[in-house]
Amino acid sequence: MTQEQTIQPTLHILNKSPGHPRFVTCLAALHEGDTLALAENGVLAVTDSTTSLPRNCVAIGADLEARGLAGNPKVQIISYGELVRLTAEHLRTVSW
Repeated sequence: MTQEQTIQPTLHILNKSPGHPRFVTCLAALHEGDTLALAENGVLAVTDSTTSLPRNCVAIGADLEARGLAGNPKVQIISYGELVRLTAEHLRTVSW
């Protein structure tokens, strides 16, 4: 079995804004099949034109609303309950 075959998709929960060093590190750590969940200040990435978000990216609706960004079509909007479901579906979860 190769190393590529043993890598399982990871859920990355990112709560840092695009200017934060961990934001950049998180994006660099993403692999094919991983899911990026934007939470808290991480949702500010939906308005950052310099940030290229992965195809498999979701954002917490309540955090978007709290920052006046509700209804942004750039990402799929989920609830906190759906975030919990994602953590159960992934073998690995990394919080940034």
